[in-house]
Amino acid sequence: MLENIRLSLQGIFSHKVRSILTMLGIIIGIAAIIAIVSTIKGTNEQIKNNLIGSGNNTVQVQLYQGDGTYDFGYQSPPANVPVLPQSVKEKIAEVADVESVSFYRSRSYCDNVFYRNTAFNGAMYGVDSTYFDTAGYHVQAGRGFTEKEYTDNRKAVILDNIAVKSLFSGESPIGQVIDIQGEPFTIVGVVTESSAFEPVINSEEDYWTYMGSSGGKMFIPTNSWPIVYQYDEPENCLAKAADTDSMPAVGKKVADLMNATIQSTGSSDSEAKIQYKSEDLLGQAKSLQELSSSTNTMLIWIASISLLVGGIGVMNIMLVSVTERTREIGLKKAIGAKKHSILAQFLTEASVLTSIGGIIGVGIGIALAQLISRIASVPVAISSLSIVVSVVFSMVVGIVFGLIPSIKAANLNPIDALRYE
Repeated sequence: MLENIRLSLQGIFSHKVRSILTMLGIIIGIAAIIAIVSTIKGTNEQIKNNLIGSGNNTVQVQLYQGDGTYDFGYQSPPANVPVLPQSVKEKIAEVADVESVSFYRSRSYCDNVFYRNTAFNGAMYGVDSTYFDTAGYHVQAGRGFTEKEYTDNRKAVILDNIAVKSLFSGESPIGQVIDIQGEPFTIVGVVTESSAFEPVINSEEDYWTYMGSSGGKMFIPTNSWPIVYQYDEPENCLAKAADTDSMPAVGKKVADLMNATIQSTGSSDSEAKIQYKSEDLLGQAKSLQELSSSTNTMLIWIASISLLVGGIGVMNIMLVSVTERTREIGLKKAIGAKKHSILAQFLTEASVLTSIGGIIGVGIGIALAQLISRIASVPVAISSLSIVVSVVFSMVVGIVFGLIPSIKAANLNPIDALRYE
């Protein structure tokens, strides 16, 4: 085998221009496939990050009325939905694949929240002692809430780094006072997400989707929530799943446990039913990924045509090589070379030729993917699996299309081969 590889390399390098032209179809095909697959994978990751975030695997279970979330900003707490007891939180924490759990209250858009004369246009959260760990926040400046602040209805507030940028011009926010619904809250800390995530906004719909986070977030202890908002307001749940793939199952189990503690409104109209639901962000991401991938799969098949063309080129050049080396083949057979040895030699040469083309194609494909990323601002993710598959596939192309010339060489009559001019 090593001797066949050596002879193959010797033959390839002795006819450099011919070999390069033969490999051109393989190189173009592999490069196109690598670039397309890398772009598909990068786009899929962007879709997942836009919907889920950068790997925190958290599932939000919120109160819904029909198909929409229950808007506490414009509606009073529903009479038949109680504030969930601590026992429900403990049961959720025992659910398989749940790493941590937190109950919280929220307003997506805040009115009457000011720092001096600057209005805050982000989101407000009333959080418990486990929220920051579950959501993946760490303290950037100041401190977190103390136990007393969680239990004694104290007017303390924590901002995230985005809210600090929107309200403060370089000055330290620690110790400053925020006016929330006419009540003074003292800033005790600044938090930031452990995994920074910047959503990609390409349309007006994207803007409205992420506008609530563009102004940042404020956090107050959940026990202080009634000071500025409503008493007995039901809480939502934030559960951290063990991994991204387990998020849908975790969301369903958590919602089932929370719904077990409440009753429907009693209306026969299903659209009016109030219940907890988890938003299946992973399902949405997969749907968008499938739509993107189905389109790009056609591009992969189109790019594969060049591999077919390249394979035909390999077959053609190997037939030429067999013709050129007819006397050599006859001489080898005359001194005892077997059919399988001749067959193996030419198959090895074809596979080495296409493998070299495949490796060059991989390099060009990676460079092409990076170029597309820079020019079109499209994310790419190089797949090591696609690289290995591409090189192996190029070798298979060499074996398949080199089979006919190799069989022809192996079946040559030694006497006719020696007499060939």
